Amino acid sequence: MRRTLDKVISWTGLAMAAVLFVAGALLIYASSFVASNVEEQLRPQNITMPSGAALTTQAMKDNLGPYAGQPMTNGNQAKAFADHYIWEHMVEASGGQSYSEVSGKYVALSKDPNADPAELQKLGDLRNTLFMGNTLRGLLLEAYAFGTMGTIALWAGVAALVAGAVMLGLGLLGLRHARTAVDTYESRTQSNP
Repeated sequence: MRRTLDKVISWTGLAMAAVLFVAGALLIYASSFVASNVEEQLRPQNITMPSGAALTTQAMKDNLGPYAGQPMTNGNQAKAFADHYIWEHMVEASGGQSYSEVSGKYVALSKDPNADPAELQKLGDLRNTLFMGNTLRGLLLEAYAFGTMGTIALWAGVAALVAGAVMLGLGLLGLRHARTAVDTYESRTQSNP
């Protein structure tokens, strides 16, 4: 009975090791695929990370400084650019107003027959700027999200491979133990003839 139990548990462990090895390999492949896809999408945009005088606030210097002058090729760069360059300029241009607020003002002013055309044009330009800024931020933050998922997949893949190696070792040790284990029934019948 003991040998049979050891064999069942050991073979189950070996099967789990095989599943973990396959899962680990697939997760690492997924990580590589995501990283290369993010780079393939960002590189043709030819965005160079700002540097020097373009970094006008301390937050920009702190968050964009490590990437200064580099071409944007990964999700972390995309997030830094979206959150600390585009966003800062949007806030500055709009005085802290959101796209929704500016758009609402533009729509209301455009319905006023006595509206100043220059003011309407200025508000329309700001509305357009905020729309484009929000769109670009969203696209860049999407690259960051995928890059983060790729990083998570990499570490999950490594963990799966390590767990697979542990299960393989335990399964092999279990099979070795099953060969040397004495069945409880056999030991009882041999000791009581």
